[in-house]
Amino acid sequence: MNEYQRRREQFVKSLGDAVAIIPSAVEVVRTNDSEFDFRQDSDFFFLTGFDEPSSVLVLAPAHPSVKSALFVRPNDKEKETWNGLRAGVEGAKSLVGVDATYPIAELESRLGELLQTSGRLYYSFTGPRWLNEQVQERARQARRARPRTDGGPLEIVDPSLLLHEMRLIKSAHDVAKMRRAVELSARGHVAAMRHARPGMYEYEVEAIVEYVFASQGAQSPAYPTIVTSGKNLRILHYRTNRDRIPDGSLVLVDAGAEVDYYCGDITRTWPISGKFSAEQRAVYEIVLAANKRALELCKAGQRLNTEVNDGALRVLVEGLLDIGLLSGSADESMEKGTHKRFTLHRIGHWLGLDTHDVGSYRESGEWRALAPGMILTIEPGLYIADEDDIPERFRDISVRVEDDVLITEGEPDVLSKTAPKSIHAVEQVMAEGRTTAQALIA
Repeated sequence: MNEYQRRREQFVKSLGDAVAIIPSAVEVVRTNDSEFDFRQDSDFFFLTGFDEPSSVLVLAPAHPSVKSALFVRPNDKEKETWNGLRAGVEGAKSLVGVDATYPIAELESRLGELLQTSGRLYYSFTGPRWLNEQVQERARQARRARPRTDGGPLEIVDPSLLLHEMRLIKSAHDVAKMRRAVELSARGHVAAMRHARPGMYEYEVEAIVEYVFASQGAQSPAYPTIVTSGKNLRILHYRTNRDRIPDGSLVLVDAGAEVDYYCGDITRTWPISGKFSAEQRAVYEIVLAANKRALELCKAGQRLNTEVNDGALRVLVEGLLDIGLLSGSADESMEKGTHKRFTLHRIGHWLGLDTHDVGSYRESGEWRALAPGMILTIEPGLYIADEDDIPERFRDISVRVEDDVLITEGEPDVLSKTAPKSIHAVEQVMAEGRTTAQALIA
């Protein structure tokens, strides 16, 4: 049994005798007749490992013979000549290990029989319109025929209630893939520190990072790479990356590699000059201390959105008080929220097949406790705008330090630890890059 069969077996156990329909992603047009690069739906890939569009997985545990069926594009010599080989019906069966595979055109005729096996259907209605309409029509037909057949769905439930909880706790397979994705992400950040020079544009730094990702085997960036500097630093999801980096500015790089559908997500902040100014150093040290405090708290039983978040937030607030950007006490600032003009987001998020990965942050209305197998980001930040009541020396200084961490039975496992983050380590990497003739290599 491969990893994907194991996952389907686990998912089916939670389904009982219910039917589940999980569609693939669809191709999306970019311009005229050219598509964006295809990226499979994460839920579909999690259960199949199959990366072709126009596919649908149907699980029907109560069916006498076809308990798992995959509907796929058939082989087509002409289209494969233009756009690449397809697995086809037979190839998909051996690749995925389901009971049966059929051409996608047969889904409409075969779906009714599969749906008749249970009164409950798991389907999200986030698939393509044609599939949503087919499911709705089949459900209506089953309801009308139920007095005669005593079969078909009476209830439709979103499968994410089950599937996303499975994805939240990573298997050994997931963790191995995540280590690779995060390690490649870290290499991109090191290359940016090593090869960036005053006078560069933000897009040049982006190119360094993404060259390393591609040269090391990543399929793509996990999300649009953020390279922000100067007055752009306070834009959290700045993606334009077109401005020249101002002399003396910090550069904030938020970038991750996607490897075999698994995502890294790291942020590092460093000075384009190669040396932090006194004010940049002061703000950076506050954020780094908050990052380290949060990582210390990332242990099974702690809660991300209370103990971990609030522990890091207190470090940020106390640091802002120390440098004179807040007044009063830490307790007063945290109670009144006066720190929020500088602290624009919470401490982190789940990470996995999606950059902002799935899984509820609450259980029974309460913030959930961390558990072994969870992978999350820790990313405290301070963002100081160019505003009249801010001392001029601190204006346009923004810092975020983001790591990826695996929760274990013991101490947290920081997957991104090879990306330098202490002031000494960052300045050393930058100095080494500027004193050697080393070419840009991964």
